[in-house]
Amino acid sequence: MKRPIEIQKQLNQIGTIVNLTDVFESISSIRISRIKNQVLMSKDFFAELWGIYNQIRVGEDFNFGRGKKDKTLNKDLYIVITSEGGFSGDIDQKLIKWMLESYDPKKQDIIVVGHHGVVELAQKDIGIKRYFKMPLKDQNINVSPLIQEIIKYRSTTAWYQTYVYLMVQDIKKLNLRTAVKEQGQEVEKAKDIISEENYIFEPSTEDVVRHLERTMLQVAISQIILESKLAQYASRFEAMSQASEKAKSHYSEVLLDFNRSKRNLQDEHLKEMMAGLRGAL
Repeated sequence: MKRPIEIQKQLNQIGTIVNLTDVFESISSIRISRIKNQVLMSKDFFAELWGIYNQIRVGEDFNFGRGKKDKTLNKDLYIVITSEGGFSGDIDQKLIKWMLESYDPKKQDIIVVGHHGVVELAQKDIGIKRYFKMPLKDQNINVSPLIQEIIKYRSTTAWYQTYVYLMVQDIKKLNLRTAVKEQGQEVEKAKDIISEENYIFEPSTEDVVRHLERTMLQVAISQIILESKLAQYASRFEAMSQASEKAKSHYSEVLLDFNRSKRNLQDEHLKEMMAGLRGAL
């Protein structure tokens, strides 16, 4: 059996792991709460924008903020949102595998958000169009570079992790055009119509509509990224919770070994003392 001093070192190491996992678990819990509130706020903002947009737009199509002269590529775009690091369990691998089942390099380009997705696709020798880092902050996410890519394509589909509840995360596929229109349908239609007859639009009605479409697209993309981050934090919370439980269980086992070792050492000392006393007699 190991000596108590050796087991004590092991106990200290396990205790450090327990403390770290508890800290990361708490951080993930705080981030989850913050992102939930941010998603609710962004939905309210989208509803306000859609209300105005629905009053002034002409026609039923959502054009992603494109102008009449803007041309689109004869390809579709896949946006794959993964974690920035490898600490995400196997959900990123499942997401990539599902996306590749319908991927055709002649028909779709891939843009990846999150470095882990780049690594996974590189291992499969799949080329990508662009890569963006997963935003570090959870508020005021700048998705403008991503929007600039989206408007180049005739259709865009996002593949990402989604939050079901704390211990369950899933993967989701979402067509952006359909998603924006469906989210807009949930907003109560305004009764008033805003037109050039009763309002002045600068520089033009078309420019205002295009600006609103791009803004709502930014909100929609931000929501998808936030939902993915929410799932990632939940996955991290679950992993840290399991790691903490295992570390605590292991700590208890090692503590028993430590106490046994101390008792054995004490018994050995006692036996040596008794042997010494018998020899003196």
